[in-house]
Amino acid sequence: MHNQINDLFSNLWQDYVAVTPSAKKIHALLGSSQQDDVQNDHIALRTFNIEKINLEKLAAHFRVLGYVECGEYHFETKKLYAKHFEHPDATQPKVFISELLLEKCSAELQTIVHKLVDQIDAAAVTADNFLYSGRHWDIDQATYETLLEESEYAAWVSVWGFRANHFTVSVNALKNFETLGSVNDALKAAGFALNTSGGEIKGSEEVKLKQSSTLADEAMVEFIDGKRMIPSCFYEFARRFPMDDGRLYPGFVAASADKIFESTNAR
Repeated sequence: MHNQINDLFSNLWQDYVAVTPSAKKIHALLGSSQQDDVQNDHIALRTFNIEKINLEKLAAHFRVLGYVECGEYHFETKKLYAKHFEHPDATQPKVFISELLLEKCSAELQTIVHKLVDQIDAAAVTADNFLYSGRHWDIDQATYETLLEESEYAAWVSVWGFRANHFTVSVNALKNFETLGSVNDALKAAGFALNTSGGEIKGSEEVKLKQSSTLADEAMVEFIDGKRMIPSCFYEFARRFPMDDGRLYPGFVAASADKIFESTNAR
C-alpha cells in the first residue's frame, strides 16, 4: 500500500513541477545537505461539484489507499466546499480537496463548466492517473476570461484540469529552519514572491497552524486560439503546533486556507 501511495505522490509531484519549476529550486533552497528533510505536509486538489468529477470522485482515489475523511470546510465568499483526508500512517501526506458549488454561481458560468465537463470520458475519472491527468477539454481564451471575471478558481480549473494545485513543505521537519518567518525570509532573499493576502503568515500558534505560500508560477497554456502564460501552481509552507495531547495539530484553518487559494490569482 505504501508503495502505491508513494507512486501516486511521485506522479503528482512530477506533473506539478513540470508547470511549477520554482518548486524544485525552493526544495533545494530549504533542504539540508541530506535533502531528506523537505517533507510534504499536504497537497490540494480542485474540482467542480458535478457528480461526474466531484470531490468524492477525487477522494475515491485516496480512500482506496486507506485515507479517511477528517474535516470539512466552507468558504462562503469563494463558493467552495472542501474536505481533508488523512492516512492512518501519519507520515503520509494529508490531502485537501475542494469543489466549486456551481449552484451558487451565475447561469453563464454553470453552462460553461458543464460544457467542459461533458467532454470528459467517464472512464478517465476512475483511471489510476486521473489525479494528475490535467485538462480533458478544449477551451478558448474568451471562455477563460469569462470564468476569470466571476471565479478565479473556476478559471484555474478550466485551464489546468486535474493536478496538484500545490504541495506543502512541512516546516516542522526542516533541519535548517525553526520558524515559518525564517523560511519566508530565505524565500524572499532568493527572489521568490510570497502571497501577502491576509499577511505573509496566515494563522497563528493559537489556532495550531501557520501557513505561507509563494505566488503561483506562470506556465504556457494552449488554448484553441493560441497560447498564453497563465498562473499555474504554487508552493506552500506549513508549521504545525502541538495540541494538548502533544500531537501536532493535523487539520486546516478555513480562514487561512481562504487566503491561500488566492496564490493562483491572475496578476
